[in-house]
Amino acid sequence: MNFEPLQNTRILDAAKGKEVDKIPVWIMRQAGRYLPEFRELRSKYDFFTMCQTPELATKVTLMPIERFDLDAAIIFSDILVIPQALGMEVELVPGRGMVFPNPLVTPQDISTLKYPCNVYDKLKYVFDAITMTRYSLKGKVPLLGFSGAPWTLMCFMVEGESSSTKSKAKAWLYKYPEESKKLLDLLADVTVDYIVGQIEAGAQMIQLFETLAEYLNKPMFDLYCYSYIKKINQSVKLKLKEKNIPEVPMAIFAKGAHYALEELSDCGYDVISIDWTIDPTVARDQTKSNITLQGNLDPCALYAPPEELKNITETMVKKFGKSRYIANLGHGIYPDMNPDHVKVFIDTVHSF
Repeated sequence: MNFEPLQNTRILDAAKGKEVDKIPVWIMRQAGRYLPEFRELRSKYDFFTMCQTPELATKVTLMPIERFDLDAAIIFSDILVIPQALGMEVELVPGRGMVFPNPLVTPQDISTLKYPCNVYDKLKYVFDAITMTRYSLKGKVPLLGFSGAPWTLMCFMVEGESSSTKSKAKAWLYKYPEESKKLLDLLADVTVDYIVGQIEAGAQMIQLFETLAEYLNKPMFDLYCYSYIKKINQSVKLKLKEKNIPEVPMAIFAKGAHYALEELSDCGYDVISIDWTIDPTVARDQTKSNITLQGNLDPCALYAPPEELKNITETMVKKFGKSRYIANLGHGIYPDMNPDHVKVFIDTVHSF
């Protein structure tokens, strides 16, 4: 594939520890419901139709890039495409969020998953969208791909819908530890193939979302998150080497895993994304010097008046410093956010 040369390399440079002229910035869920142009398009199509139609996914991915001076695009998709590829039904229900009509109730239900899973067939629409978006970007900024991590995916598949405790999924870990590991191993294998497929299609950096790590204590995190996070990184690199495909930077976002920063900096990822509860200076102290940090503005800070938002952002950036840093939020942007405030955040970051 002959993509146009990249004009803005800030994020890739920061991920690799190179000097940057300005601190790079992107925003988790930047192509989403807070944009009026997205809501207009969404009124015509259901969510998964947009994900599964490369032309629509490309259009949505480009929306924030056309509006803001961001340093990366991230492909419009969803972490739950993996359970869908495994044969599970997922619906976006107003007022309830993502719902699985037939969740995994007992370990016997693992046998109902369509595995082995050929991601190049089942998730071809994501790869096509990535390639289409790379061509459409014309080298303006890098394109990020992403995937949910095994524990987070397992939570959705077992809980069946949004839960404040994740007690059903956690019960599996205590009642069925070996079966849980079997499911997590399965999900890790599919995730590896999915990430490699995204890189083959043109993704220039990958973020792995272990968003629900915060529901586990340290021993449970070590058993049911960390080992799979590390396995995915190692396996992706091995498969890329076997295919003679250059590696791309990889970021890990284990939300709430403040107790595991030192471990996370030792499992092969170039970037560790941190949530807003972690002080940047503490994160620097607990991670290795060859790790780039990403984050970590509280998404709610974007509700602040512009001048206050500017001050909050400046304070955050100064704590991280310019070296080995990618500015972002500490989680995804909220759907009722004022786009003008997003611009204040981006412009403030770029003033450094």
